[in-house]
Amino acid sequence: MRIAVDVMGGDHGCHVVIDGVRKAFESGLKISEAFLVGDQTMISEALTSLRFDDPRVRTVHASEVLTMEDKPVEGLRRKRDCSILKAVNLIKDGRADALISPGNTGGLVAAATIRLRKLEGIDRVGIATVIPAPENEFVLLDSGANVESRPLHLLHYAVMGSVYSREVLGYKKPRVGILSNGTEENKGTELTLEAHKLCKLVDINFVGNVEGHDLFANRVDVVICDGFVGNIVLKTVESFAKGLVSWLQEELLQNPVRMFGAYLARNALRTIKRRMDPDAYGGAPVLGLNGNVMKAHGSARERAIMNAIRVTTDAVQNKINQVIQTEIECANERLAEAKLDIPFTTAA
Repeated sequence: MRIAVDVMGGDHGCHVVIDGVRKAFESGLKISEAFLVGDQTMISEALTSLRFDDPRVRTVHASEVLTMEDKPVEGLRRKRDCSILKAVNLIKDGRADALISPGNTGGLVAAATIRLRKLEGIDRVGIATVIPAPENEFVLLDSGANVESRPLHLLHYAVMGSVYSREVLGYKKPRVGILSNGTEENKGTELTLEAHKLCKLVDINFVGNVEGHDLFANRVDVVICDGFVGNIVLKTVESFAKGLVSWLQEELLQNPVRMFGAYLARNALRTIKRRMDPDAYGGAPVLGLNGNVMKAHGSARERAIMNAIRVTTDAVQNKINQVIQTEIECANERLAEAKLDIPFTTAA
């Protein structure tokens, strides 16, 4: 597989991102070429420092960086030589099969949507974040690509999330639910009520509405919502997980008895910590594009970058976009046959 990596957009600098690429090579992933996109001088210095000398590595110079402070579309217009655009163009030109970037989320989604275009029949792309739960892991979609959505968008998220859960995470018949304020069909907003009607018409394992307390109770494998709600859920979960670990560590060090108890439970605590570690997933794919794009966290370190490359490799090998395209076509055909008068939907 040929990968393009935007090495400039992360919080920890290009050295950390490049070290993640090095670890991906060492892990045995089948990478035929890796394009490191960013400032050529900084990349060269990082490669020398890391003693990372591999003939499969290519440097693509980009003189500008789209920062987290830049407004996505405006920034892309001003910074036409930024690393995100240069990396996206590698896929557009057929030189790379996938892109990994820890950079500006809005800028990445905008650049990829404009340059790569959406898969036929899809009106909006979505970011799919994998969140671990005690007995399973669920896909949250959309977790931040689009603030506003229409019922048809949520239906497409349901189909794409189901495909990703099945083909990449290995759930044979993933349960799909719409995030709402009640499990009853008549609960929710106009958006979720209409999306509920659409999801019942297509060939997915749709379980109806799910509430917040269902997410970690092994009742759903794919959770659908608009990007505004999804991003709030994601950041709340991330913040709670970090706070809980810190709180637990503080309490376990209060006295010798608790410390001894923590020692006895150390293996269980390590397992929980490992399961909650966001670096294990590396990032979140942007689904619905005519190309493979992975959004790594801005604070991603070496292990997260390595795993982002691993997960992206799995998606490419499983031909995730081709499967999504086929199942979206089937879903759109089902909707056309039903001839429903659904508000806020768009043509496929």
